Amino acid sequence: MLKKMDVLSKLHQGYAIAVIRGKSKQDAYNIAKYAYKGGIQSLEITFTTPQAEKVIAELVENGSPNMVVGAGTVLDATTARIAIMNGAQYVVSPHFDRDIALLCNRYTIPYLPGCGTVTEIMEALTYGVEVIKLFPGGHLGPSFIKDIKGPIPYVGMMPSGGVNIDNVHEWIARGAFAVGIGSALTKDVMNDDYSSVETTARNFIKKIHSIQKDLQPEL
Repeated sequence: MLKKMDVLSKLHQGYAIAVIRGKSKQDAYNIAKYAYKGGIQSLEITFTTPQAEKVIAELVENGSPNMVVGAGTVLDATTARIAIMNGAQYVVSPHFDRDIALLCNRYTIPYLPGCGTVTEIMEALTYGVEVIKLFPGGHLGPSFIKDIKGPIPYVGMMPSGGVNIDNVHEWIARGAFAVGIGSALTKDVMNDDYSSVETTARNFIKKIHSIQKDLQPEL
């Protein structure tokens, strides 16, 4: 259980999670590498990426100790186990799946399922989930967090989809546990030049830190 809490703490402290959908194994690895260079320590390798489990394994083996590597778009428990056996430190789904939740609990791995209703959120909490992926985040909007926090103040919520540098302040202000950043990171990549990923990641981190500092109460 300590391992699970340690990973969740790192996700919260890092705040930004790079959601990486690579066109190939190398493409995903390069995006991850440059996102990390830009200051994003939490990396989610989606299983829409060819050989996603190998990308995870390579990042875990060669990455920094501060790097938190997870698996995304995990649709079933079999895929979740493959991800975990290759070193994934957390598992993310676009939906809630009981079998994935039970498997992740068995290995004390955080499971962040995609939920969009109170019923889905409550079912996920019943199966040991502590942080919900709000999906699709762009459709639900930041106010959804405030609405849920009223009756369920103890649930952590991470939007994925629809988060960009112009609206990240709204998610932070509403109390998001973390934010998933996807296509915004790679929109300027051209001709295998990934330097724009590093620049965009750095701008996101700078903006997040600035917002968090402004929101801290004065002593």
